[in-house]
Amino acid sequence: ASVQFQHAANDKRANLGVMEGFVRDAAKANVQVLVFPECCITGYWHLRNLDRDALVQLAEPIPHGRCAQQLLDWSRHGSMTIGAGLVEQGDDGQLYNSYFVAMPNGQYACHRKLHCFISAHMASGNHYTVFDSPHGCRLAVLICYDNNIIENVRACALAGAEVLLAPHQTGGCQSGSPFAMGVIPRQLWDDRQR
Repeated sequence: ASVQFQHAANDKRANLGVMEGFVRDAAKANVQVLVFPECCITGYWHLRNLDRDALVQLAEPIPHGRCAQQLLDWSRHGSMTIGAGLVEQGDDGQLYNSYFVAMPNGQYACHRKLHCFISAHMASGNHYTVFDSPHGCRLAVLICYDNNIIENVRACALAGAEVLLAPHQTGGCQSGSPFAMGVIPRQLWDDRQR
């Protein structure tokens, strides 16, 4: 199952509160894999306006941060895999747009967005994230723009990925998405129709 919701900028507690309701509903529906959006825990569009100190205050380590631990707890109790995005404080001192995947057996995976453009204070990841899941299949994660470069998808498939989690950022229905990065030229739509 996938979830879309209007996140609150800089309010991890509020965003986790919204997410908890979706987790409960998914557990009742026997969902095996629940996919939340990119940076839905921390918020996304406001990140471009934050200085490094503000981003550091928002970021958390993975997997020992409070948010990652909450996802692992929900995953265990709901017997499902849960993925969600946040700003990560890496062990290397870098900040990343990361996607944390918590699995009900206690395992986890973390993908750092390969093509991170949102802030000059955030680094891009440097590896593909392909892993075995407790659902009998290999999963991969590519965040938003990572999917625009088809070779990234191909590399994941060559590494054995059978299911691709492709979380994208949208602010929900009342946001500037999908035109937040500019109006899509009419010609692109016309060319796709041919």
